[in-house]
Amino acid sequence: MVNISKMSRSLQSDYPDELHTGCRLPTTGLEGGSRLMAEVACSLTMVLLSSFLQRESAHYFGYVYFRQVKDSSMKRGYFQKSLVLVSRLPYVNLFQSLLQLIAPEYFDKLEPCLEAVCNEIDQWPPPVPGQTLNLPVMGIVIQVLATAIPLTNAPATVLPSVHELDLFRCFQTVLIHIQMLWELMLLGEPIVVMAPSPTISSEMVLALTSCLTPLKYCCDYRPYFTIHDSEFKEYTTRTQAPPNIVVGVTNPFFIKTLQHWPHLLRIGELRMSGKALTQARLSALDSEVDGIYTSYKTFLHKDKTLIKRLLKGIQRKRPSEVQSALLRRHLLELTQSFIIPLEHYIVSLMPLQRAITPWKNPPQIRPFRQEDFMKTLEHAGPQLTCVLKGDWLGLYRRFFKSPNFDGWYRQRHKEMTQKLEALHLEAICEGILGVCIKSSPSPQIRARCHHLPVKEETLQRVGLYVETIIGSLPEDLQTVLHHH
Repeated sequence: MVNISKMSRSLQSDYPDELHTGCRLPTTGLEGGSRLMAEVACSLTMVLLSSFLQRESAHYFGYVYFRQVKDSSMKRGYFQKSLVLVSRLPYVNLFQSLLQLIAPEYFDKLEPCLEAVCNEIDQWPPPVPGQTLNLPVMGIVIQVLATAIPLTNAPATVLPSVHELDLFRCFQTVLIHIQMLWELMLLGEPIVVMAPSPTISSEMVLALTSCLTPLKYCCDYRPYFTIHDSEFKEYTTRTQAPPNIVVGVTNPFFIKTLQHWPHLLRIGELRMSGKALTQARLSALDSEVDGIYTSYKTFLHKDKTLIKRLLKGIQRKRPSEVQSALLRRHLLELTQSFIIPLEHYIVSLMPLQRAITPWKNPPQIRPFRQEDFMKTLEHAGPQLTCVLKGDWLGLYRRFFKSPNFDGWYRQRHKEMTQKLEALHLEAICEGILGVCIKSSPSPQIRARCHHLPVKEETLQRVGLYVETIIGSLPEDLQTVLHHH
């Protein structure tokens, strides 16, 4: 069972033997600066593809295997012990499987077992997008991205992904609301997930944050939130609006304390009295126990074709992996249809390559003007790649006010600025190297120190130029320059 928590958070459970896990971008021909824009668009695509293998810089994730066994000899009547794996990597599937292997052995053999496992993990290679990893541990091989034959004859545990959850299993009881949930996550709305266990709570929160792939969810989220968390008072106060966050809870106490939150997602068998619902003044959108309680009206219409396909899959007992693949592809294409117009517009803000000259500072990226972008949607909007109808303009206007837009724009602007600086350095290297060396630090040094994507061939040629110039100077000056 899975439950993920952002660390520096307490992790508690009353459930025996649970595993908690704390936690196409097409390019078009653009006149003048087409090569530059295409390069930027390509690099942005690669960032999107690999972003989910990167460390989380702001938080730790705690993956917890919790065991609770009745024991009359203990003061509280139970033997309780947990094994916690702390990492900045949100590799849910990998660490879940790892803890399922390690924890039972640890409870029997204690520290020597952990020491041996840590020595094996130290030898694991870093993950690379698209490659299969064979990770030996405790006499077996954990194979991630099962696209190759295991490298050894040891038993293999096959994982289709290091981080992707079974989306269909998570959303099965609320499939009718999948369009609404996607919009709420896109807009960074505050959501409470009420679940019967930390595992279900964590999986649902993580499934929600993965809905926006390949767009990064830039708001905060707590897969398993308890009354002991330091933000408890902040999140339960009624004196200010709830923050842009998704929290997963299991304690029925939160039904009352978080009833002022605008969106409540109930899954499982958590009991909620009719009185509490009245006090929350929420609209029950589903007559079933599981459902979302909110007054939010979606901008886009539901994709009835998707729902029918998934329901038919349930009737035909289609494997959950296939159902998840259908659902994941739908959400991916929906997000891409939404984000591609933004990507095209922001790339068009890049200056033409002919404007980059060694005689001036790098040209500036033009500002993002929302109204100018909205004008592009008539001929290059999401309707070109998505069949869903609705108020796309209204959705974009609302998105511009969300933390997700701010995070996306800041990252893209940073990447394009770095690309401009790299191209400017190349222009300097090729054009006026001798002049630049007299007035500023070596472009080669600047490029290497800042890890800018200047071609290695160019850097080597610059190095030779520098050595030639230094060699023409007096010997004492040569000594000083070589020393530095």
